[in-house]
Amino acid sequence: MHYQQQISVTTTGSGDMHDLTEQVAAVVASSGIQTGTVNIFNVGSTAAVGTIEFEPGLQHDLPAILNKIIPPSRNYGHEQTWHDGNGHSHLQATLLGPSLAVPIFSGKLVLGTWQQIFHLECDVRGRERTIVVTVIGD
Repeated sequence: MHYQQQISVTTTGSGDMHDLTEQVAAVVASSGIQTGTVNIFNVGSTAAVGTIEFEPGLQHDLPAILNKIIPPSRNYGHEQTWHDGNGHSHLQATLLGPSLAVPIFSGKLVLGTWQQIFHLECDVRGRERTIVVTVIGD
């Protein structure tokens, strides 16, 4: 059996993180699936999803380290083509990835105590993001 629903997130720009854990858990509960997997997918190439301990220190640290690894001030090929200021945004989002799979057991997400599902905006401006949540199982 499978079930699918979308979550909308309004972001303010680069580094804006949202905790999606409760929203994804609600989709899983609505699905009625007891054992399986949930896939969380960000639609778009300049934002990412993953897991982290969703606390203020890491909400600051993750975007900061991404800006050190892939800084916004470099002259990327994307900039030479499009001149839209977000070449680094594409690369940061690609590094983290657009999707995440989480197991489901007894109708609940299998996550560690300090493990939450996050969405990270990597683009230079805020957007209305769509996250597709697909639950597969029995």
